[in-house]
Amino acid sequence: MSITAQDVNKLRKMTGAGMMDCKKALTEANGDFEAAIDLLRKKGQKVSASRADRQTSEGSVFVHTNAEGTEGTLIALNCETDFVAKNEEFQDLGKHVLDLAISNSPQNVEALQALPSGDLTLGEKIVEMIGKIGEKIEISAYERLSAEAVVGYIHAGSKLGVLVGLNGGNGSEVGPAGKDVAMQIAAMNPVAVDKDQVDSSVVEREMAIGREQAIAEGKPENIVDKIAEGKLNKFYKDNTLLNQPFVKDNSLTISKYLDGIKQGLTVNDFRRVVIGG
Repeated sequence: MSITAQDVNKLRKMTGAGMMDCKKALTEANGDFEAAIDLLRKKGQKVSASRADRQTSEGSVFVHTNAEGTEGTLIALNCETDFVAKNEEFQDLGKHVLDLAISNSPQNVEALQALPSGDLTLGEKIVEMIGKIGEKIEISAYERLSAEAVVGYIHAGSKLGVLVGLNGGNGSEVGPAGKDVAMQIAAMNPVAVDKDQVDSSVVEREMAIGREQAIAEGKPENIVDKIAEGKLNKFYKDNTLLNQPFVKDNSLTISKYLDGIKQGLTVNDFRRVVIGG
């Protein structure tokens, strides 16, 4: 049957696919719009499969905190090029993914992708976008955080996002301090909130390195462990959030900075997500 320009334009508006792709799909489907849409989706699936091994080192991080400031949600949507990352449709997709995560609170990325998005699942919608744009797109991170006060932060370029949860205060009284701490996390990349949260395998590794360094320096065997413990404490100071020097005032640790804002104010937990890092 004859496929008119109006038909092609209608399918383009329905799917967002390119004009030539729409014309080919309608021709192959003999003018059946539903069948043509299925063909376009299949094209997207083929594009997705053919690009499965491509690196997605670009993209954007999207962050939201609820009106009460007690819950935060963060997602990272990745693609192959910065050009696509800045594309309005890609940004709209990222916001849509975030909205679905906020509304449904799925347990993980797989559950998020299984959520309905119109007539499709979110995963199918992403595949459809892959077919349209021609680049691999994937949700690389999905994080949620709850605390008495949750502050979100997106670093310049939207390639790095942070959620930080604080206990001991809420509302506007801790908001600016929360942002300071979120910026600290972005800049200094701590491995844990405090030393008692550092994984035991990391502690063992740092102690082993400290012992080897002490032995290599010719230190007496009876003080090797003590030297290693000193190096471990230095590791805690450099790499655990509450013990790090505050980047805006090195005379304070983060713990002392927060206590100065409000006695007892501390960090409950944090999430840090970076794209291409």
